[in-house]
Amino acid sequence: MAFYQLEQTQKIPAGINEVWDFISSPANLKDITPKHMGFTVTSKGNDAKMYPGMIITYKVSPLFGIKLDWMTEITHVREKEYFVDEQRIGPYSLWHHQHKIAAIEGGVLMSDIVTYQPPFGFIGAIANTLIIKRQLKEIFDYRNLAVEKRFGKYTNG
Repeated sequence: MAFYQLEQTQKIPAGINEVWDFISSPANLKDITPKHMGFTVTSKGNDAKMYPGMIITYKVSPLFGIKLDWMTEITHVREKEYFVDEQRIGPYSLWHHQHKIAAIEGGVLMSDIVTYQPPFGFIGAIANTLIIKRQLKEIFDYRNLAVEKRFGKYTNG
């Protein structure tokens, strides 16, 4: 079975502490997810900092307005450097998302690597080609705009 990766980077004109505080809070996930996804965090303690073992549950409508339950676990955290979330229950057969940040001149470089596998074998591979890959790209493009709206546009080269 095939698996896929989406990699994306963004330069942010803010300090590492400010960016870390924002991205490591589950309470901010809704603000960086497109409205049409119907994304809602359903777990308690969303204002807490992420920690290894933290479970976060959501309701999300990725396709045709159908509400799905999604559960991720924060499996790794290195304060002000990275964290990893992995799906435990949800729409993918595999979901592993690395969030990384690093100080650069004039701000922070944020990098994401999402490794995923759609369900349903070759049907999932077709769905990835027709829908999923494009939709994930659109979600991360939206997130980039939302982060830019919050922190400003990086203009340092």
